[in-house]
Amino acid sequence: MKLNAPLFPIALCLMAGIGIGKNLESLTIVFAILLPLFLVTALARKWPKVQTAGILVCVVLFGMILSIGNPNRNDGRWIPKPIYQRVHNAKVHALEVREKLLKEQAFWNVDEEARGVIAAMTLGDKSQLDKDVKATYRKVGVAHVLALSGLHMMMIYVVVTMVIGWWRYRLLKQVVTVLSMWAFAFLVGLSPSVVRSAVMISIYALLSLGYREKMSVNTLAFTAIVMLVVNPKSLYDVGFQLSFMAVLSILILNPLFAKVIPLHVLQEHRWLNAWWGLTTVSISAQLGVAPLVAYYFGTFSTYFLLGNYLVVPLATVVLYLTLACFVTCWWSWLQLWLVAILGWVVGMMNRLLEMIGSLPMSCVEGINLSTLQLYLIYILISSLVVLLSLWVNTKNVKQLSKV
Repeated sequence: MKLNAPLFPIALCLMAGIGIGKNLESLTIVFAILLPLFLVTALARKWPKVQTAGILVCVVLFGMILSIGNPNRNDGRWIPKPIYQRVHNAKVHALEVREKLLKEQAFWNVDEEARGVIAAMTLGDKSQLDKDVKATYRKVGVAHVLALSGLHMMMIYVVVTMVIGWWRYRLLKQVVTVLSMWAFAFLVGLSPSVVRSAVMISIYALLSLGYREKMSVNTLAFTAIVMLVVNPKSLYDVGFQLSFMAVLSILILNPLFAKVIPLHVLQEHRWLNAWWGLTTVSISAQLGVAPLVAYYFGTFSTYFLLGNYLVVPLATVVLYLTLACFVTCWWSWLQLWLVAILGWVVGMMNRLLEMIGSLPMSCVEGINLSTLQLYLIYILISSLVVLLSLWVNTKNVKQLSKV
């Protein structure tokens, strides 16, 4: 199985370097190794494999420098102070706007549980979220819809694209789209998962101008490199780890699972195609994040697939209805109807998830994984992925030979 992602091993080496560097206090030894190694790597043109190995080791050392040589070890940022200050000020202003929107939501005629879910799903504010509701979402394995991520960003991307889709100038359209994505990212507080999505969508928009491959493991690796160079401490953020593992699993596993059902069958049956697409994405993401969830939270949701069947379509409806409620604030009669529908949809979603959570063995709790066991599980999953890839490729070759 070929990933065709030259930046992926670089991203892994950078992460390894940051992980090693946190335990070191001095840069002297690192520079003593890096400088001659860099020279040797530059001169080793006749030996590509040696040069590649040298580059990867240099990246590991660079990661160590990022981690050790951080002038502000408390927040992990070492970007120039004027730039950091401007970004911080923009974030503060955006959060003030979010507070105004939250105050607007407070006047909507919905119950407290529904209001907390709406605020978390649309504006990233979890302060109003009921503890029991939060526990239910985590138990069923759909807590990802409460944390703003790629799902939410792609929905906003679709809305912006629809609104400005009639514009002639492609470059202007992509610029407006990217600015809209980053405006929303600032509005919800620049969490790691939102920043990851915003960077990836920005790259997606840029590459779409040249009609190149847009979403790939290489794009994800580039996003990780950018985020880690700006803020090395992001590596230790649980949201960062879960977000990147989910997307990486989807990018690698989803194409393999999609080939299990022949393409002509999916093209003939649209509903089957939609159902199978949601199934493969859910399973792919779960395989990527389940070991981390078990490691950090000690749980595993057995009905995650059933939960996603319900939540993903309903969450889409909730996001679009919330946007419609904000837009129609000048037409109180229309907003009143939309808010009523929104409250009913969220209430129904909560009740359905409570029913799933009440099923026998809906959640396995008390899991205690060591770091070594976590690594071994991912090695096992990677081995199974390679076997699945070989099986799918063999199957495709046999089908082609029959034609």
